[in-house]
Formats: sequence, structure tokens, C-alpha cells
Amino acid sequence: MLELDLHTLLTILALGVITVVTRGFFFISDKPWALPHWAQRGLQYAPIAALAAVVLPEIVMSHGHLVPTWRDARLFAGAVGAAYFFWRKGVLGTIVTGMLVYLPLHIGLGW
Repeated sequence: MLELDLHTLLTILALGVITVVTRGFFFISDKPWALPHWAQRGLQYAPIAALAAVVLPEIVMSHGHLVPTWRDARLFAGAVGAAYFFWRKGVLGTIVTGMLVYLPLHIGLGW
């Protein structure tokens, strides 16, 4: 059975209040609210930065360490996919070309 002491209960309640206040902050104000131009410009890069933060470690790391050898299919597939994207600017083609390099190296050669 789960035991809740007063400290745990107050912590849960405080976190709930903080969540409601921060998410509802924009509804409290009566006047329109706009981000500064520099913040709007910075937020345009947030999706690609988040994607890079997720994808890049998966390409260059294995089991929490940098890939120790160049014989890794992910490195070549990532390089070919990046080259295709800079050449044609197409996301679908980037995925397809990356997988066309990755699958033969990974399945065929065991990299």
C-alpha cells in the first residue's frame, strides 16, 4: 500500500498549482501579449534543434559512448542523408537515401 505523508502531499499539491498557473498565465492578462521579435526568431529554430538533439546522438553514439570505429552504418547513412537534404531539401528523399545506405551496410555487411 502506498503511504502518503504530509510532505509528499504538499509537494504534489504545490506542483499542481505551479503547473496550472504557468499554463494558464496567458489567460490571466487582459491585454494582448506578444513575444519580442528576437524570441519569435529564436523559436523558429526550436523544432530543428530538438530534432538534432534527438537524432545526432543516435547516429554518433552507441551504448552511451562515441562510436569507436568508422565501420558503423549509421555514420554513412547520416552523411548521405545530410548530403541529400542539402542538395534537394526534401525530407522524404533524405529518409529514403539514408535507409538505402543504412540497410545494405547494416544487414548485408553486419556493420
